[in-house]
Amino acid sequence: MSKALRLSEKWFRFGLWIVAFVFASFLIGLGGTIVENLPKVEHHYTLEDFIDQPQAEQARGAIKQTQKTRQEAQDKLDQARLGHNTARANSASARDTFNNWLATRHVTQRAEQDPELIARTQELDTLKAAERKALSEVEAQQQILLDAQQAEARAQRQLRELEQAAAGQLETGQRSQELRVFLYRLTLTVPLLGIAGWLFAKKRKSTYWPFVWGFIYFALFAFFVELVPYLPSYGGYVRYVVGIVITVLVGRQAIVSLNRYLERQKQAESLPDVERRKELSYDTALARLAKKVCPGCERPVDLANTAIDYCPHCGICLFDHCGQCNERKSAFARFCHACGAAARASS
Repeated sequence: MSKALRLSEKWFRFGLWIVAFVFASFLIGLGGTIVENLPKVEHHYTLEDFIDQPQAEQARGAIKQTQKTRQEAQDKLDQARLGHNTARANSASARDTFNNWLATRHVTQRAEQDPELIARTQELDTLKAAERKALSEVEAQQQILLDAQQAEARAQRQLRELEQAAAGQLETGQRSQELRVFLYRLTLTVPLLGIAGWLFAKKRKSTYWPFVWGFIYFALFAFFVELVPYLPSYGGYVRYVVGIVITVLVGRQAIVSLNRYLERQKQAESLPDVERRKELSYDTALARLAKKVCPGCERPVDLANTAIDYCPHCGICLFDHCGQCNERKSAFARFCHACGAAARASS
């Protein structure tokens, strides 16, 4: 902020800068919302978009059916095992009873017990047959369970193969989608940056400069802050290439601007003192003097040294004397600080 400004003007300018930043903040909020919602214009890809649906449905159906069969077989196997254990216990108990009875008969040698021997033997055979039947039921359910488990494993393997094939397609599709969304963002932000550049070149000192600067800040934020996090990175190449291009463009513009500035300064320093003074605005001259640099060439000058009236670098007059009171004063002041007389017009 220039020291040549009036106090009220300084505060007005400060308030206008606040307006510029507030305007920029609202624009940034609006732009951020738009950029954040841009991916919604694209369908969100999932694995289901690329998997072979008929085969996947067939595999999932097979898995569901085999799981149901496996559960039923497991339940029946548990029941069959329980039945087999019961039959085996009954058979073992009957065999023990028969052995005890047989030992008793052997001692007594009673012939009238032969029909009972036959009945007991038949009963034992019946229990043994029931035990074998229960064991066959257990083995049958085990076979069904094994078949269901193997069928489920095959279906799971087939589904995994389908998902692996679809995963590669999904990754390719997501990269393409990211690139498209990035191009959407780029299409929005690049024109904003171009408009901001035009406003900076043409309108930054206009009456409505707070809105101009607010838009410029918004455009810079949208491009360098909102856009960069969404920059797709294929091995880092895109990010580094974009950084190199931006650096080269900015660096080249800085070099060209510096050379133009040095050329203008060289031409200005070759002009007579009167013409150079006419080209310098009052506020610019006072601002440079406040920084203890020459208003003409912007090189450092010891302004506190009263023996220096002219810039030792470019020769422009820095101090002269009042035409009324002969007091030494700044050559760029419009009035004498000692007597208030108007400065003499440069001849």
